[in-house]
Amino acid sequence: MRILFIGDIVGSPGREVVRAELEAARAEHRVDLVIANCENAASGFGITP
Repeated sequence: MRILFIGDIVGSPGREVVRAELEAARAEHRVDLVIANCENAASGFGITP
């Protein structure tokens, strides 16, 4: 099993990078599971809908 762990997604720049690159990275490395630390995805306000 191949696992991709993304260390921290911070704010809109982090979300945009993940949105733009995740599928290609999963395909290139044949990732089975992605785990992402996204506690700062809302620019320090946790996770929002």
